[in-house]
Amino acid sequence: MHLTLPEFLAHAIALEREAAERYLELADMMESYRNDEVATLFREMVRFSRLHHDEIVERAQGIALPQLRSWQYRWRHPPEAGGDEAFDRGLSAYDALRYARENEFRAQAWYGSVRIAASDPELRRLAATFAAEEATHVEALDAWLARTPRPSVAWQIDPYHED
Repeated sequence: MHLTLPEFLAHAIALEREAAERYLELADMMESYRNDEVATLFREMVRFSRLHHDEIVERAQGIALPQLRSWQYRWRHPPEAGGDEAFDRGLSAYDALRYARENEFRAQAWYGSVRIAASDPELRRLAATFAAEEATHVEALDAWLARTPRPSVAWQIDPYHED
């Protein structure tokens, strides 16, 4: 995937905006389930995503960024957006953490793919830096997953819900 630096920055800004929105939704959901510890983690991830977003916007000062429409992004769906399956009314803390981890992993992989394809040294450097940042998020979520109990199969099956 060959991107110019302005295209890359436009994508990165959108990615971080989407990540913050999803983490906010997850935090609200965990709070509604009275899982304040995981809600606090997700609110911290909102803060990190917004900080990274703001850093990228600052880095892009003076660069004419393309105004991309949803279909013009170079991904099938935003790496940090995942699917709607995470917003099930019975979402456990473990599944929410797993969902967040998968989103962070996709973002890391996307930045890594840009780094590999880039011929511009600055673009390659930025993509590597952003991939490394996403890797720290993956590691943090892995640590949370390791200490969070998995829901039992019986917990995930709702005999009163028909699909």
